[in-house]
Amino acid sequence: QVQLVESGGGLVQAGDSLSLSCAASGRRFSEAVMGWFRQAPGKDREFVAAIDRSGRLYYADSVKGRFTISRDNAKNTVSLQMNSLKPDDTAVYYCGRTPRTAFFATMDYVASQKSYDTWGQGTQVTVSS
Repeated sequence: QVQLVESGGGLVQAGDSLSLSCAASGRRFSEAVMGWFRQAPGKDREFVAAIDRSGRLYYADSVKGRFTISRDNAKNTVSLQMNSLKPDDTAVYYCGRTPRTAFFATMDYVASQKSYDTWGQGTQVTVSS
């Protein structure tokens, strides 16, 4: 059974950087899309970033140029480097994993929560102004 465990959240000031990490157990990590989503208080969970099997990167417009997603298939980890953080980035961040996918994914696929069958417990990121 696949499990995901996020770490690295915390309280920072606007303009600061923070790095999140997600460790996955189970097999075939490299055969799935790994994504990050976030949920702010009173709002729906939204897509942040994803990386597919080929290493292609996908970002929400709101984080493009500030966040960088990466994966280490040898260590079964996916990371999210967040720079120039804003108060609007405050949310619980969730790591998600899809079932085995094609080598190249699409934006519609990686940005949909329905594509993911495994989620972590979430890690809180709070950005003060």
